[in-house]
Amino acid sequence: MRAFNTTGTCYPQLHYMVDINNRLDDIENKVAKGEYITINRGRQYGKTTTLYHLAKRLSKDYMVFSISFEQMGNTEFATEDTLTYYFLDRLRLKLRTVSNLNDYVKDAITSIVEKYSAQKEINFSLLDEFIPNLCEKSDKPVVLIIDEVDSASNFESFIKLLRLLRDKYLNRMDVPTFQSVILAGVYDVKNLKLKVRPDSDHQYNSPWNIAVPFDEDMALQKNGIEQMLKEYEDDHKTGMNVSEMAQLVWDYSSGYPFFVSRLCQIIDTKHFEWNHNGFLMAEKYLLNEKNTFFDDLAKKLEDFPKMKQLLKDILYNGYEESFNTYYKHIEIAAMFNYIKNVNGKVMIFNRIIETWMYNLFMVEEAIENRLYKEGQIDRSQFIEGNVLKMDKIIEKFAQHFNDIYGDKGDKFCEDEGRRYFMLYIKPIINGTGNYYIEAQTRDLSRTDMIIDYLGTQYIIEMKIWRGNAYNERGEYQLTEYLDYYHVNKGYMLSFNFNKNKVSGVKTLKFGDKEIVEAVV
Repeated sequence: MRAFNTTGTCYPQLHYMVDINNRLDDIENKVAKGEYITINRGRQYGKTTTLYHLAKRLSKDYMVFSISFEQMGNTEFATEDTLTYYFLDRLRLKLRTVSNLNDYVKDAITSIVEKYSAQKEINFSLLDEFIPNLCEKSDKPVVLIIDEVDSASNFESFIKLLRLLRDKYLNRMDVPTFQSVILAGVYDVKNLKLKVRPDSDHQYNSPWNIAVPFDEDMALQKNGIEQMLKEYEDDHKTGMNVSEMAQLVWDYSSGYPFFVSRLCQIIDTKHFEWNHNGFLMAEKYLLNEKNTFFDDLAKKLEDFPKMKQLLKDILYNGYEESFNTYYKHIEIAAMFNYIKNVNGKVMIFNRIIETWMYNLFMVEEAIENRLYKEGQIDRSQFIEGNVLKMDKIIEKFAQHFNDIYGDKGDKFCEDEGRRYFMLYIKPIINGTGNYYIEAQTRDLSRTDMIIDYLGTQYIIEMKIWRGNAYNERGEYQLTEYLDYYHVNKGYMLSFNFNKNKVSGVKTLKFGDKEIVEAVV
């Protein structure tokens, strides 16, 4: 019986997986044109699975060497000699798995590899001879695929290897060389930092400007997720609404391959129901677990503090940033797939990454925050059975906020108000519910928070007061949003910094819709 997989390569005979043939078609067309390719995506984004199935497909028409630099480090990359030796040795080992290869050609290539590997002084000049010999002896065009090139990011020997491959490419009309070279990793090879001096100064090198970027969206699409879940349903007969579940998975993951598989895997292995409530239980489990993706995300936030501040500004303050990868910190965040380009604006990649970062950022400051402490103290009065008493939460928050921050300056409050409500709500729903900010309505004046608590959704609009007319438009917009979510009651927090404001809580009726509004 097949299973969902989140570690290593996915195989269709063993795992439920989304069809990636369109992606493979695009790469195969590039290979046929003789293009050299870079594939850069974040961690656990399906690169290794893509390369495995690409190699299998290409092997019909090409001799494919698919190797990985994973686990290679200081020893292997120390010098030209060591890198050449290990590079050739990996090719020699890979010959065992090269299919559809004429025995005579295979023996000839093995002899070449062994000849060069046996050299006592092995360096790039020998590799310079080896590549034409290899490609000339092969009865099919040769394709080289290297995964995990990030391992080589700080080594001069690797930069020299790229230059050698580049020179071969530029002279390909005169000297036999690889039909295509495909490099895959998180970092863009063109932007690898190379330590070239003892004082650890860095410079940017671009020895790989011959390569074409692989621009196809590798995020999994809703129809592909739906087909995968249909296969699962055919096997397990759970009674799930396949289309509805596929939409939920996509809504929260935005097609990030790891999260698609992990959410489904959790529902399957933890025996949650394949419905909305079961999905929310799986999301909560995912956000609370320790896994390699979140470990790496936490490390990257510490390694790149300016990127971290950029993400905090977008999350907390509704800052709108143009998606311009010439701005270094946007480029870095996009490279790791923490953000994406939506209509020219920077958006957090998906709800799961967003919620996880909210939780992390709030933990960092919760201990010293009085509103967080008040939320902990007040928690018991806000929960009745499986229901949040949201009217009471809104009322108490307004009271605490005015008591604690009522005398603060406008600028301080305007930037911080939304964040403080999130700090207040966090200990109330912690461990039972989750929340996220609706990306479509986040801007400098309005933010909609969705709280999922034991299957019930609570819609809270948080906005800056801009006058009565503006406020009335916001109330009307909220009723439209309630229609979208099929609920009849919503909540509004208006942060008003007018000294003559009238604070308090009121209930408004709009047809069959009810809005509880608090002015703080």
